[in-house]
Amino acid sequence: MADFVLVHGAWHGAWCWKRILPALWQAGHRAFTVTLTGTGERAHQLSPSITLHTHIDDVVAVLEAEELQQAILVGHSYGGMVITGAADRLPQRIARLVYLDAVVPLPGESWSSGHSPQTQAQRREAIAATGSIPPADPSLFGIAGEDAQWLTRRQTPQPGGVYDDPLQFDAARVAALPRTFIDCNAPALPTIALMRERVRQQPGWQVQEIATGHDAMISAPQELLRHLLAAAG
Repeated sequence: MADFVLVHGAWHGAWCWKRILPALWQAGHRAFTVTLTGTGERAHQLSPSITLHTHIDDVVAVLEAEELQQAILVGHSYGGMVITGAADRLPQRIARLVYLDAVVPLPGESWSSGHSPQTQAQRREAIAATGSIPPADPSLFGIAGEDAQWLTRRQTPQPGGVYDDPLQFDAARVAALPRTFIDCNAPALPTIALMRERVRQQPGWQVQEIATGHDAMISAPQELLRHLLAAAG
């Protein structure tokens, strides 16, 4: 039995793992889904005071409250920033890091660091105007039809304070943990392009691919499940 901690990406919430959870339970594993402050069912907590480190605290709190010792920490998209920070804080509680089409930061980088100047400008303009970043169009994630409608209904603005908040961490401490990157490349989300290159250049990565869009937990849950179960050994 393994303990999974599932951390969603921007604009999402714990709800996005709905198609994965029953199969993990059926396979005999435990799974803990985290809704990051200010998103999902916690959207009423949206505040300019929320930073990346608020979200890292959210994940660390789950690891500590549930007394997890060998957790498989899964981060989707922006959630890669969050699980990296949590791993730096509590490496002894983590068995493996799984970056699901996620940001893989270097020390001192922020979520914005891997984005094009155009994307940075657009998002900073939105943050200046509203304090948050509006949800992305589901088509960018390769989602269409009823799934796109489902996603649109549930996405919430992303707290703006997380965008340029840099993450300082011990790179060697995090690199000492087993790490998997799941590359969702059909279609490939442009803001993850740098990360796809990075994990293929850095040593120690297990890189896997799924021929689906960015939200694999929605568009290819069975294929994603296969990779998660493999991560549990």
